Amino acid sequence: MKGEISVQTQHIFPVIKKWLYSEKDIFLREIVSNASDAVTKHKRLIALSKIEPDGTTYRIDVKLDKKAKTITVSDNGIGMSEEELDKYINKIALSGAVDFIEKHEGDKTGSGIIGHFGLGFYSSFMVAAKVEIITKSYDGSPAIRWICDEEGSFETSTAERAYHGSDIIMHVNDSEKEYLDAERLQGILDKYCAFMPVEIYFDEVGKKKKKDSDKDVAEDDVEKPVNDTSPLWLRQSADIKPDEYNDFYRKVFYDYRDPLFYIHINADYPLNFKGILYFPKQKNEMEPVENQVKLFYNQVFVADNIKEIIPDFLLNIKGVLDCPELPLNVSRSYLQTNTYVAKVSAHIAKKVSDKISGMFNTDREGYEKIWNDIAPFVEYACLRDKKYYDRVKNAILFKTVDGKLVTLDEYTEGKKEATVYYTNAPELQSYYVNLLKKQNKTVLLLDRFIDSQFLTFLEQENPKLKFARVDASLDAVGGESEENEKLTKLFKEVIGKEDITIKTVKLKDSTVPALIEIDEQSRRFSEMMRAYAAGGVGDGIPDMPEKSTVVVNLESPIIKRIEASDDKDKSKKLVKQAYMMALLSSRQLTADEMTEFIETTVELLG
Repeated sequence: MKGEISVQTQHIFPVIKKWLYSEKDIFLREIVSNASDAVTKHKRLIALSKIEPDGTTYRIDVKLDKKAKTITVSDNGIGMSEEELDKYINKIALSGAVDFIEKHEGDKTGSGIIGHFGLGFYSSFMVAAKVEIITKSYDGSPAIRWICDEEGSFETSTAERAYHGSDIIMHVNDSEKEYLDAERLQGILDKYCAFMPVEIYFDEVGKKKKKDSDKDVAEDDVEKPVNDTSPLWLRQSADIKPDEYNDFYRKVFYDYRDPLFYIHINADYPLNFKGILYFPKQKNEMEPVENQVKLFYNQVFVADNIKEIIPDFLLNIKGVLDCPELPLNVSRSYLQTNTYVAKVSAHIAKKVSDKISGMFNTDREGYEKIWNDIAPFVEYACLRDKKYYDRVKNAILFKTVDGKLVTLDEYTEGKKEATVYYTNAPELQSYYVNLLKKQNKTVLLLDRFIDSQFLTFLEQENPKLKFARVDASLDAVGGESEENEKLTKLFKEVIGKEDITIKTVKLKDSTVPALIEIDEQSRRFSEMMRAYAAGGVGDGIPDMPEKSTVVVNLESPIIKRIEASDDKDKSKKLVKQAYMMALLSSRQLTADEMTEFIETTVELLG
């Protein structure tokens, strides 16, 4: 047996009203989008030489009549004949846009026509108890009036209309009176229709305009559309000034600050999408970070932030994308994931990485000015995506303790095998930093939380490159080992830890009696465990102690005095003081250690 599935309107209308669209405001977007399509179709017929130009100045009018409780959307586009109205309105989900494209465009893409599903018109019933259509086709056939209630019962009759186009008159339901507010409708138009390709005019019937002077009268008499029909992303980047990009950013994202940089995308076949991406300036490190990209579909706003289209590692990117070939769901509220979406996402990641590399290569000075703002985001993206890292690795900068910015290649002077010295607490580790500087070694400042993960990542990508904190190896400051059993035994006895390692060396350019040397890998592992525990991930994981060594400086006058002294009690106090000073140069003392340090100091000075 064969047949066709039938749908009863009294059953399908409640589905459309309640579940087809994610929010009621969308009804106005859909009706205005249909009006825009009607104009676009008329333009296309002229462009294809299928009809003669008739001098039409295209426009869409949205009118609010509070007294009549109606919202009317009018256009002077292609209009409909009685046959077309019956085909595309009376039969749900039959798209006139698709039919038009197949008939007049063939398989050609990029028609600029918005509708595809044949359902947008019915969104009007989300707010309307009754909807009227008065339409006249461009072909000269008589005008038609169609009226339908929210139960799906309709009737058709002849009507009067002077020119081609359509009026959609929505009689607002008593339960949806909020949509009879002019500011509410203006806000919806600003959100969804701000960049539609046909000029849109909004008017409230019966509202008187206040005019304070003749000058005001002249200005008010000039009608102004509520939308910009030629948004910035459709123009050629060579014709756009930097101030225009910045003004557009502030207007769209309500941010008073200029972005750090922008990227104009004009992707051609096979991706076919346009847009402008911005890298905003953060107020501070505590400011919430989330990318925000406004998605448009042939200049019609679809959504504030569809996650699938932007790689999740591009944390704070903002922008607009117009993707006329994106596979949206029926209500155009979210993407249907497919390979096209993945390709668009990958293309965006490539454009961002290319922009970063390009700025570094062409304007190093300007690039350095914004590096501190973009560094954590670049590092995070590298951690998440190997291809991204490969594209930007030569443009990654590191700040030295002296405030200069260098690449890894500049730091190592091109050597593939090298040790990179850094500090994550320059004030606390200042003595170590100065020891290295005396040996003409450059010290990097890596004090952001993400830096510890990033340097481990860099070591994995560059196996012959090692990062060492300034207190990780005192061999770098010219320490020459020399065994001294007496001092080793005395320090172990005073410190009171049998498993502690004591190393006696001759440090160059230093008179400090002792320093703490902390094993790089054990410290990193310990910090990682503490971070896990702090985040609730590592509950039950024991704290991993850092492997540390007490380095005794044989060149120190104090150590020489200890070694030569026969006063064991005095020597022990000096050793205790030397050890406490070493701890103090490495980390903050605990409350007990600070008390002991002060008491020992008082005794020695007494």
